[in-house]
Amino acid sequence: IYNEAGVGTTASYAIEPVTLADRVAWFERLNAADFPILVLAEGDQILGFASYGTFRALAGYNHTVEHSVYIRPGHRAAGGGRMLVNALIDYARGRGIHAMVGVIDADNEASIAFHERLGFQVSGRLPEVGRKFGRWLSIVFVTLVFEGPHLD
Repeated sequence: IYNEAGVGTTASYAIEPVTLADRVAWFERLNAADFPILVLAEGDQILGFASYGTFRALAGYNHTVEHSVYIRPGHRAAGGGRMLVNALIDYARGRGIHAMVGVIDADNEASIAFHERLGFQVSGRLPEVGRKFGRWLSIVFVTLVFEGPHLD
């Protein structure tokens, strides 16, 4: 799923396909940090996954996470992505996360609209900061700030 969407499109700016060993290392890194990896399955088939991790390495960002969601082709727009991201939001709220950030290719209007329907707001645009498929790419940041008590 990741190689098709993350490497084969501009859903991620990864250029090289990941291996099983790469994914195991990713899983172990997130698991060790107590970050979630949620999987959507139907029978034996994995339809999608979502996760979040560190937004930036500095301690001042410890209550902000950056999330990702990927759905298998043929199953997009069927509600699975919404279920996964809503579950991530619930998980984050329960663990004292204050804000979730998504980084989206600026031309991916469907993903931007998807996030806006879930309550995220477009909060910034960085022009031509990535390069893939022989062209410069821009990103859009979307953020969801949780209501409720704030840390002092």
